[in-house]
Amino acid sequence: MDPTLALAILIITIALIFDYINGFHDAANSIATIVATRVLTPLQAVAWAAFFNFISAFSFGTGVATTVGSGFVDLTLVTPYVILAGLIGAIVWDLLTWWWGLPTSSSHALIGGYAGAAVARSGFDALILGKWPMTIAFIVVAPVIGLVTAYGMMIAVHWIFRNATPRKMDVWFRKLQLVSAAAFSYSHGTNDAQKTMGIIAGVLFSSGYLKEFQVPVWVIFAAHGAIALGTLSGGWRIVRTMGSRLTRLKPRSGFCAETGGAIAVLTATELHLPVSTTHAIAGAIAGVGSIHRLKAVRWAVATDIMWAWVLTIPASAAVAWVAFWFIRLFFAAA
Repeated sequence: MDPTLALAILIITIALIFDYINGFHDAANSIATIVATRVLTPLQAVAWAAFFNFISAFSFGTGVATTVGSGFVDLTLVTPYVILAGLIGAIVWDLLTWWWGLPTSSSHALIGGYAGAAVARSGFDALILGKWPMTIAFIVVAPVIGLVTAYGMMIAVHWIFRNATPRKMDVWFRKLQLVSAAAFSYSHGTNDAQKTMGIIAGVLFSSGYLKEFQVPVWVIFAAHGAIALGTLSGGWRIVRTMGSRLTRLKPRSGFCAETGGAIAVLTATELHLPVSTTHAIAGAIAGVGSIHRLKAVRWAVATDIMWAWVLTIPASAAVAWVAFWFIRLFFAAA
C-alpha cells in the first residue's frame, strides 16, 4: 500500500476514534438532565440522544467543518503528521478529563491540539487570525446564552403555570423533556460531528486527495455515525457531575436547561463556529438552578468546571506539541 494512503487511513481512523470519544465524553451533556429527572432510564436516554445525533447529519451544512479545518491554522503549513499529533493531544486531554469527571470541551481540545501541533512544526506563523476571536469569545458567550435563555424560560414557566400544582407541572414537563433532550442532542450532532469532518477533510487535502478543501458525503456519514455510537456508549462519570452535583433538577428545569443549551449551540452553528456543548448546557443548568436562589447552584463545582474550560486549549496544545516532536524523532518528513 502507498505510504501516503496508509498514513491518511490511519489518521482518519484516529479522527473517527476521537469522534467516538467525543460522543461518550459529551453524552452527559445530552442526557444528564433527562436521567437526573428520571424521565428516561440511562439506557433509554443514550439511545434517544444517539438517534438525534445521527439524524442531524445533513442540517446546517458544513460551515463548522470548514472553520475547524481551515479557520485556525494555515493549511499550506499543515502535514498529515501535524493533524495526527493534534488528534493525540485532543484525545489525551479528553480521556484525562473524562476520568476526572470534568465536563470539558472536546471542541476546544481538538482546536488546541491542532494549533499546538502546527506551532510545533512551523512556529506561531502557522496560526491565522481566522475564527480564533469569535471562537474564544464563545467560551464565555455560549454559557451566557444558555444561562440567560434557561433563566428566562424558567420565569415564563413559573408565570404560565402559576396556578398549577408541582405534580401537574411535572406531568407536562416529563413529556416535554423528551422534546428538549432531542433538540439538544440534535444541536450536539450539528456542531460536534462537523469538527471531525473538518479534520478528516484536512487530512485528505494535505495528503493531496482533495484539490480544494471540502467535505465529501462519506465523511459526513462516518463522522455522524461515530459520534452517535459514542453517545450510545454513555459517559456516566460526567452524567453525575452535570445531572446532580451542579444543581438539583426537576422535569420543568431540565426542559428549560436543555432548550437553553440547544439554542446556544444552534446559534454558534449558524455562525459556523465550533462551540462547546459542555459550556452551553453547564451555563443553562446554572441558569435554572439560580432561579430560586444563587445558593441553589454549587458554585464550587462550577468553579472547578470553569478552570477546566480555561485550561483545555493550552493543555491539549501542550500535549500535541510534545506528540509532534515525538513523531518527528521517527519521521523526519513530518
